[in-house]
Amino acid sequence: MKKENISISMEAEKLRATKKYMEKKEASLEQELADALLKLYEKYVPAPVREYIDEAAEDTASTQRKAKEKSRQTASPTQQP
Repeated sequence: MKKENISISMEAEKLRATKKYMEKKEASLEQELADALLKLYEKYVPAPVREYIDEAAEDTASTQRKAKEKSRQTASPTQQP
C-alpha cells in the first residue's frame, strides 16, 4: 500500500527534550508516532471501512506477487534437452 508523509510542528525545545528522554528509554519517536496514528485510525475509521481497505491491500499485494513470479519465469528461459 502506498504510504504518505505527514508533518506536524512542535516547539523546538520541547521536541529536543522529548527526543533526549526517549533515547534514554531506547524509544523511537517515529515508532511512537506511527503507533499513535494507527490508534487514531482504528478509533475513527469504522471497522467495515478498515476491512475493505485491508482486503484491497491484500488483493493488490497478491496481484503484484503474481506479476513478479510471471516476470521471473519469462526472464529466465527454461532449459531445453
